[in-house]
Amino acid sequence: MSIYFKRLNIAVTRPYSRSLFTSAERKPNYPGHVPLSPLQRIFLVAGSAIMGLKAPWRGDMISILGDSSGQPFFLRRLLNQMLADETGRHILMEKPRISSKSLNLPFLRTLPLNTLGRIYVDWIDREHVSPDTRSPTRYVDDPEEAYVMQRYRECHDFYHALCHMPTNIEGELAIKWLEFVNMGLPVGALSALFGPLRLNYSQAAAFRKNYIPWAVRNGLVAKTLINVYWEKELTQDINEVRKKIGIEAAPALH
Repeated sequence: MSIYFKRLNIAVTRPYSRSLFTSAERKPNYPGHVPLSPLQRIFLVAGSAIMGLKAPWRGDMISILGDSSGQPFFLRRLLNQMLADETGRHILMEKPRISSKSLNLPFLRTLPLNTLGRIYVDWIDREHVSPDTRSPTRYVDDPEEAYVMQRYRECHDFYHALCHMPTNIEGELAIKWLEFVNMGLPVGALSALFGPLRLNYSQAAAFRKNYIPWAVRNGLVAKTLINVYWEKELTQDINEVRKKIGIEAAPALH
């Protein structure tokens, strides 16, 4: 499978190559865009899904799966949800990007301990992650939907910080369940449904008892997370932000 996927990945990075798997007649719709034919998209979804399950630490595979599986229905639905929301429309108009530079991490470290910005920066320091590592959207055809996918990807760490969830297996799965229930993208569904298979018996039992109910309950009642303008909430009290969104911190992991 790894050899197959490597060959397929070589093909999709050459959008002008004339073969059964490419879309040579189509030009990119935005910088970095790789047009896909329907057959190519099917194989890319299948290959990235298998690789993502075998090696869930491969963020590049998860990103490819998100890009290739979000069309034509799921990203369009999420885009429409943003267009129907005042804050969502504001985000679409300004198209902010989340990075260490745009967030001004040194400033966030000066904020009071109970603010979203301080909790977020303390979280990324503790978990040794960076907002600069999210892969760019490449396989989504529509530029607006491509931005929605990018925004979805870049906001992921805010959900962890907001809910006090680490980046271990249980923490990632709990957030994937939350994303899946709240926003409904297939990449979240794959991780949420098949990810628990990587847990041992006691971990899986505790996860089903504590974290799936929390994720489902909060995912259903919370504001659609893609419509939260996180950059404008950084100086706010974390409890006020949770109340505004309608979400609770997750049960503590043991």
